[in-house]
Amino acid sequence: MARWIAAAALLAAVPTPSQEWKLVWSDEFDKPGLPDPAKWDYEEGFIRNRELQYYTRARRENARVEDGQLVLEARREDFKNAKYTSASLITWGKASWTYGRIEVKAKIPTGRGLWPAIWTLGADRRETGWPACGELDIMENVGFDPDTIHANVHTKKYNHTKGNNKGSRIRIPRPYADFHVYALEWFPDRIDFFLDKEKYFTYANEGSGVDAWPFDKPQYLILNIAVGGSWGGQKGVDESVFPQQMRVDYVRVFQRPGAGAR
Repeated sequence: MARWIAAAALLAAVPTPSQEWKLVWSDEFDKPGLPDPAKWDYEEGFIRNRELQYYTRARRENARVEDGQLVLEARREDFKNAKYTSASLITWGKASWTYGRIEVKAKIPTGRGLWPAIWTLGADRRETGWPACGELDIMENVGFDPDTIHANVHTKKYNHTKGNNKGSRIRIPRPYADFHVYALEWFPDRIDFFLDKEKYFTYANEGSGVDAWPFDKPQYLILNIAVGGSWGGQKGVDESVFPQQMRVDYVRVFQRPGAGAR
């Protein structure tokens, strides 16, 4: 009950342009054990970007709820032909949203070779493929540049494989030392990205069609810690830093009346 009272108090103070926002989905991580299976699924195996970790499924060493927080843990261990294990939690098939405010209060890991992220993908990605499904990177951090938080957008027209993805970055001393709120606010004409209360990037709907703006349809949420990979591993991996954790105090999704959660 105390957590719900606190959530209501925080909602009243959310830095949004309108008090019409309504809480439509959340996880306060109150129940110890594995993440709530009604809200979260897992990616499993070697998934993308030449990353080194094996993403495990429902393994408490890599994903658990304790002390009122979600803990994602990257570990140095031999596991199914990998040298590292980690977790990637997804709401795909459980919940997705079109427009709204997505905010995650998290304390990120640090260390050379780590690549934590909070991001979304189009719920229709199996049908349309990437990057046509659209990708919104609410927070990315690479361990070899620990004091920089990145926001990025990928679409069929603008993406990193073309070298023209849209994004920005913000410097903050030791972001891994404390919890911060990473958020986006998504409207039909733009998407704004925030670190705590500071807006540092806007991606505008340029009106040129779905190749640049596939964001009038649902996106689902992903929380993960990658090890190595095409970006995170550019300066190698410091094996001495493991294990490393991303701790998440809450995930909250707000919408205005008329916007749809699915």
